[in-house]
Amino acid sequence: MKNIISTIVLFISVVSFSQNPLKGRILHINDSGIEESVQGASVYWLGTTIGVFTDEKGRFAVPYKKEYKKLVISFVGFRTDTLLINKNDYLKHVLREESVLKEVELSIEKESTRRSFFEAQNVMNVGSAELLKAACCNLSESFETNPSIDVNFSDALTGAKQIQMLGLKSPYLLITQENIPSIRGASQAFGLTFTPGTWVESIQITKGAGSVVNGFESISGQINAELVKPYSDDKLFVNFYGALGGRLELNTHVNQKVSDKWQTGIYIHGNHRGQVFDRNNDGFLDNPLADQINIMNRWQYTDPRKGWVSFVNLRYLNDRKQMGELDFNFKKDRGSSEVWGSEIKTSRFDLSTKLGYVFPELPFQKVSFQLAYSDHNQKSFFGLRDYTINHKSFYGNGLFSSVIGDTRHKFKTGVSFLYDNYSEFVINEEFNRREEGFGVFFEYAYDDNDSFSFTAGLRLDTHNLLGTFLTPRVHIRYTPWAKGVFRTSFGRGIRSANIFAENQQLFASSRTINVQSEGGKVYGLNPEVAWNYGISFLQGYKLFNRKGSVSVDYYQTTFQNKVVVDWEDSNAISFYNLKGESQAQSLQIEVNQNLISYFNIRLAYRLNDVTTDYNSGRLSKPLLARDRFFTSLSYETPLKKSGAKWKFDTTYNWLGGQRLPGNQESLLDRGLDQYSQSYSTLNAQITKVFSGSFEVYVGAENITDVRQKNPILGSDNPFMDNFDTTIVYAPIFGSNYYAGLRFKLN
Repeated sequence: MKNIISTIVLFISVVSFSQNPLKGRILHINDSGIEESVQGASVYWLGTTIGVFTDEKGRFAVPYKKEYKKLVISFVGFRTDTLLINKNDYLKHVLREESVLKEVELSIEKESTRRSFFEAQNVMNVGSAELLKAACCNLSESFETNPSIDVNFSDALTGAKQIQMLGLKSPYLLITQENIPSIRGASQAFGLTFTPGTWVESIQITKGAGSVVNGFESISGQINAELVKPYSDDKLFVNFYGALGGRLELNTHVNQKVSDKWQTGIYIHGNHRGQVFDRNNDGFLDNPLADQINIMNRWQYTDPRKGWVSFVNLRYLNDRKQMGELDFNFKKDRGSSEVWGSEIKTSRFDLSTKLGYVFPELPFQKVSFQLAYSDHNQKSFFGLRDYTINHKSFYGNGLFSSVIGDTRHKFKTGVSFLYDNYSEFVINEEFNRREEGFGVFFEYAYDDNDSFSFTAGLRLDTHNLLGTFLTPRVHIRYTPWAKGVFRTSFGRGIRSANIFAENQQLFASSRTINVQSEGGKVYGLNPEVAWNYGISFLQGYKLFNRKGSVSVDYYQTTFQNKVVVDWEDSNAISFYNLKGESQAQSLQIEVNQNLISYFNIRLAYRLNDVTTDYNSGRLSKPLLARDRFFTSLSYETPLKKSGAKWKFDTTYNWLGGQRLPGNQESLLDRGLDQYSQSYSTLNAQITKVFSGSFEVYVGAENITDVRQKNPILGSDNPFMDNFDTTIVYAPIFGSNYYAGLRFKLN
């Protein structure tokens, strides 16, 4: 506690440091002899990294100290001037033109996935080019070419894919859209499938403790999806996708300029799967019959002269899935014990807005506000079991950021509010709760723009169910030599476990549900609390004059309390507070290498060691591959003047054996081994770009046609005690081939 108080005192003293900038204006003389403003001129103190750029009126405000004497002013096409400054007086300076230079055109091969050598946090930036390397129909499928994220099926019925990072499932990740928390609570099970891939402009994957600015729930990391912007997106975009697995999909973007400052876009997504498949002949659908309509209206306001930018999003989703036996008829067999069937109907409305203001005279200083509201309704049944959830959520965040003395010392501070109202009907029982949390935060960042950067954040939250608590997070970067970066981080996270929404596969089984209440505020259970520690190393290099990099990441998550999800009894699923230890360790080694022009390879190996003390003893996490090997190859032909080129992409995955839940005797009774067999999958895609406006693509998933035998236990009599669809460790459908086209108009 003493250390925490000292940290708070340090932060307060840092914020109170006064600022007294040197102000002025930079001009030039045009051909008519009239003075004009120079926008974007660089103004900095000689021998330092302290500087700013002029605004559209040529104005600047640079941090000033008496020790600073020489001010450098530079702009392309003008002579660079160095001025002697003896006192803090308003400065007006006129630049003189250099000799006119001939135009030079530069081209560079941009990496589709890249890591920064300068950020304190361990962030991987995934660009749009990477997302187009596979059939990225929705956000859950956007990570197929990323070795840091595991993508697995959650069960044998719904076709939903869940992601894992650092050996932990997605609820332990903070998943945001444009830094607004999005997939949480009721949307945890299927929310990743509710964001179409074409809506995503880029993805930022942060390993380990995230920023305190975005809340207290992040434990293993953060995934942020940046959506396409009306100003920068194509005026018209159309993507059509069809697969032999029976899925059809259409995406359309229409963007329109309303005025000089307003732009709007309508984004429409629809998908349909109506074809029946039962390749393993177990009498159940291999893929659900599904329909989804997803519409978003996005508004963007930009006024760079006054420093304002704003986004407003309105979105509506309607999604329906039908699963179960081939003969199931919804109208006739709903509630029947003769034919097993299931349906999940979800409707969701989202409204969000972001407003930012950059001070024209202090471009390093800004204020921003974020507001978001969502109403999520899911009505579903699984055989004779009903599950309904309504989740209303409101989120607000206000942020102020500036510098302390000079631009090497930056800070962010603000307040946030989170409101959640849950209403659940689970089989024959109702669960209702309201969560309200208010928090304040401060984050300080030091960056010498060379070899060292440091970010430390602290937030204080008070919550009606979780209590009052502190969340500290620290990130450090050190660069001892060229292109060599060491990073370390640690931080704390806390969250409410939504045990039913996050584990909906439990309803598609005959297991009894056992919640071992201990008087906690959420389902009688205590909140989950964990510390995450990490260290990583990144080294860039050139091999035979070709760029490459190697990275090593090690992260450990230690739980102070965890809501244990216990599947070890084949007839029950139990939820209870951790009694003992739970720890997740993850080691990843990754190599990226450019072999020849436009031909790149990515190799990765990852080891996950996740153990928990169950009531039956310490066990490794079930249905998680301890070892994974990943290879990705991509090649593009040189771009022709017409804009035409070819793109070839392949991804290979090898997954080691996974422990199946249950003791040896119960597994043998169900015809299962203690560990699954290892397996490999191969995906490939070929894209023909005809021009900047039109391209077609064909691809294949799971070319090796790997399938899990008997993914549904007791499928011959689904209303008996041995029915279970939850033990899924490999693909069910087998190979799938698809094709599509993209059309753009600007």
